Amino acid sequence: MPMNRRAFMATAAAAPMAAAAPSVSAMARDLAWIDATETAALIRRREISAAEAVGGAIDRAKALNPELNFMVTPDFERAKVRAQSPAGEPGPFAGAPIFIKDLQDLEGVPTRYGSRSGARAGPAARNSDRVTGILAAGFNPIGKSATPEFGFLPTTEPLATGPTRNPWDPERSCGGSSGGAAVAVASGVLPLSHATDGGGSIRIPAACCGLVGLKPTRGRIIGDETGVTDLSVSLCVSRTVRDTAAFLASVERAGADRLMEPVGLVSRPSTRKLKIGFLKVDPLGHAATAEVGDAVTETALLLESLGHDAHPLERWPLDASHFTEDFSNLWAEGGREVFATIERLAGPGMAERTLEPFTLALAAQRGRIAQADFEASVGRLIGSARQYLGIYKNYDVILTPVLDQPAVPLGYVAPDVPMETLVERLTTYVGYTPLNNIAGSPSLSLPLFMSQAGLPIGMMFSADVGQDRLLLELAYQLESARPWIARRPAVHA
Repeated sequence: MPMNRRAFMATAAAAPMAAAAPSVSAMARDLAWIDATETAALIRRREISAAEAVGGAIDRAKALNPELNFMVTPDFERAKVRAQSPAGEPGPFAGAPIFIKDLQDLEGVPTRYGSRSGARAGPAARNSDRVTGILAAGFNPIGKSATPEFGFLPTTEPLATGPTRNPWDPERSCGGSSGGAAVAVASGVLPLSHATDGGGSIRIPAACCGLVGLKPTRGRIIGDETGVTDLSVSLCVSRTVRDTAAFLASVERAGADRLMEPVGLVSRPSTRKLKIGFLKVDPLGHAATAEVGDAVTETALLLESLGHDAHPLERWPLDASHFTEDFSNLWAEGGREVFATIERLAGPGMAERTLEPFTLALAAQRGRIAQADFEASVGRLIGSARQYLGIYKNYDVILTPVLDQPAVPLGYVAPDVPMETLVERLTTYVGYTPLNNIAGSPSLSLPLFMSQAGLPIGMMFSADVGQDRLLLELAYQLESARPWIARRPAVHA
């Protein structure tokens, strides 16, 4: 969930189906529900133009953003100009539209980090490394997507721009911190969108909005940092497994700077029989709701029907007694860095006046922690990660829910909820996701089930460090066995 801190330090400154929106053209509606792989293929075959693909996305964004609030900064006119280039952009997604999450610099567009502290930010002077990789894949950005302040929370309700609303139920959270991206994709504005994950920020909005969300192995993607306390990684949220697989192949480190063997393009399932352990409790022992727990059981049965061995596990193989405290302390370090940077760049008192209550509380928490205690927290987290990764000596994949329940109402984990209450809620709601960020291992959310109230339920599949291919191959199997592509949320293009 947190932003790329070094980038900020360097650049920061002071429901039933609804009818299609009538302002969206027939062409825009026709293009709304094909994936990015097919969009790029149509452009290559000259069955549509890049201008038509981008123009349709812009039409849909204009029609749906007033209700859903997924976009913070449009870049429509420049996107239209780029789409007119006769040669187009290189790369497998040449001409396909995309949003860039507003934690990354897109040259010529302000980066505001979902914060009131960025209200006066000027246009970015250059693209971040992550964005450079996305542009090299051929994508045409049409703007910046909404995020909670500095990506800290698993809901997108920043005080700076107001809540981003879940298209399945606009009174529900869309997740975070890649919430704007997920809403744009789920509602049919775009086939996929850029996202980052530092504690669940790809998988949580994917689960809330009914999408595919892969958190890749730490250090695999261009621009991602590689230290053991660098939690955030970059990829996308999408509607199809093949889009996520192709996006990964197009932005992973594959040259001299690679840290591991590249995955390459995964285009089909494998026939390998997997040993899969499944749990309905998070590492602290909190159980998911009955409805979500039943979805885990049904997923295990589905895996068995596909030829895999699925084994129930009663508990996680690690001592998690200090995990919440330790992870919170690491999170608080991000709050301290944000606070100090704003005070340095914008002047004394500006952090207190512009930052949200949760961010201020994080900074204050870090101020109360002695350095030796902070280092002890980091050491325990690294130990927890080692214990967790030991599970893959016996299992290929671990299955859990993404969240302990479907998307919560807006306001439940908002940044102005009192800190003690908020931490208590977060501990149970998002208890499954952070461990893979500490361990650096890949983890994938798939929208396999719907709740009785008509909300998506995401199932999470996690694997050992470097085993991104294994998860994508399994995802192809599950997508074919239990397809989700025909689902439409209440608010859609």
